[in-house]
Amino acid sequence: MAGLAVLLVVVVAGDAPAAEPAGRFEFTRLVAHWHRYDHPDYLPFLREARPDVVQLGFYGAHFWSLVHTKAYGGYPAHFPVRGHDACGKWFAERNRLIHKIDARVVGHFNVEFLVGDPRDKKTGKGPTGFFRFYEELWDEKQLGPRPVKDPLEFLERGPDGKPISQKGYGIGGMREYWACLRNPGWQKVLKAWVRQGIRQGLDGFIANYFYRHNCLCDHCQTGFRKYLADRFSQEQLKGLGIDDVAGHRFEEIVSWHDPSKSTPLRREMLRWSQISNKQVFDEVFHRYGRSLKPDLITAQWNHLGNFGQISGDERCLLPGELWGRDETYLWYSTGAAAFFTDLEKRFLGEGTLQARYIRGAFDDKPFTLGKYESTRIRVAIAELAANGGAPMGFYTRFTDTAARGEIVRYYRFLGQHDALFRGNRSHAETVLLFPRQAVHRGRVEPVEAFKRLGRKLLDDHVLFDVLPDDLAASTPERLKPYMRVLRIGGESSTPETKPSRFEAPYTVRVSASRPAGGNELDLHLVNYNRT
Repeated sequence: MAGLAVLLVVVVAGDAPAAEPAGRFEFTRLVAHWHRYDHPDYLPFLREARPDVVQLGFYGAHFWSLVHTKAYGGYPAHFPVRGHDACGKWFAERNRLIHKIDARVVGHFNVEFLVGDPRDKKTGKGPTGFFRFYEELWDEKQLGPRPVKDPLEFLERGPDGKPISQKGYGIGGMREYWACLRNPGWQKVLKAWVRQGIRQGLDGFIANYFYRHNCLCDHCQTGFRKYLADRFSQEQLKGLGIDDVAGHRFEEIVSWHDPSKSTPLRREMLRWSQISNKQVFDEVFHRYGRSLKPDLITAQWNHLGNFGQISGDERCLLPGELWGRDETYLWYSTGAAAFFTDLEKRFLGEGTLQARYIRGAFDDKPFTLGKYESTRIRVAIAELAANGGAPMGFYTRFTDTAARGEIVRYYRFLGQHDALFRGNRSHAETVLLFPRQAVHRGRVEPVEAFKRLGRKLLDDHVLFDVLPDDLAASTPERLKPYMRVLRIGGESSTPETKPSRFEAPYTVRVSASRPAGGNELDLHLVNYNRT
């Protein structure tokens, strides 16, 4: 099957109802770049590919920590020019030029990861990176007054009371710290940066480095105590080992952790971490950002991998009603789970199951998958387009002639058939329920069973959706369109009529969708055989 196109759309006319009109920002084509976005051929490439969204530029802690340093041109941001003023003007002009090709610009916004060394009060050595920016380069005319005098007040604190720090990336020889999102002063910093990004012509922000560590600062201690007091009775708190929640001093407030070492209290710590992160996101980008720009595009850069739960996934314990609420689109990285293919072992390096999970959990709003694989460009685009996503989260290699040609060809195809893809809705006969309720109870074994069954359904070319089981329980009407409901470890329904049958090699995945307008079904066949 070498040489076959990896995306085939078959239109089937019929009585299928049109999808409901979507009162939200729908898009089908995205490009994202952290590097070489200053290349002279970048704008010509955008004019050829015609993306809806260009994810480009840095407006959060990466920008303010690094652009004035000698490390400005290196990883992660690869700034084109040095200095806050010079680079800020460069981004503003780039945004203006991208708007001229009728695309929206979404800037990367690191919300807490700080690179730099604080002032050494013992030796007198001056600050570097973020700390120099805050003490010496903060422009009050541009950003308003500093929220606090000492930037050390912003930082996450470990059990010893000292700032949590590492030297993992070694950017410019500087150390790395994390601001605590629950710190009101830090939220003022984020709002100042959001305001400045909007002034520079941004249409939206994608928040990355959206983590919480084992921070034991006063804000985390107070916030977690209040969360527990609001959520549990005195009797329930005693069951968690807490006699006096108002006076309790926690020795740990963990976030992600090993599921085999999880406890009910640790899961409450993780749940609170994710809820409080979401609350800060909403405060900074939705309530404040949209007060300045009502149509502000918002997104988070999260990590799903191969459905790692409790030890990964920034939303794994987030209540369903908060999952993606008010957010425009999602970026989920698949990490090492889908960046290569081994056809002899029937490993396709795909993100199909992840895409269907996100589509169901996010109510069919736009999303993309970050795939750290730069060879199978066609299949990466096709995979997302066939499953309701927006290609593509890395790598749109526009400087490679062959890669650029395929990106342009496939994006032009999506544009030519825009009515089939933009705002469409999945058509499926079976729904597989993701065991999110079990995960919330600390049981990750059902996730493995979910992956096995999902893989079998894909191999059997079944038309199926994925829906988190907590959403199925709270909104049972979402199950009505399906002939068959599959539950992990529970009773599954049996269809009264035979499902559709497709004959195709194991390297092919089949899906179907209904366009936003028109009574038809569109079949999508994605072929992962690239050899």
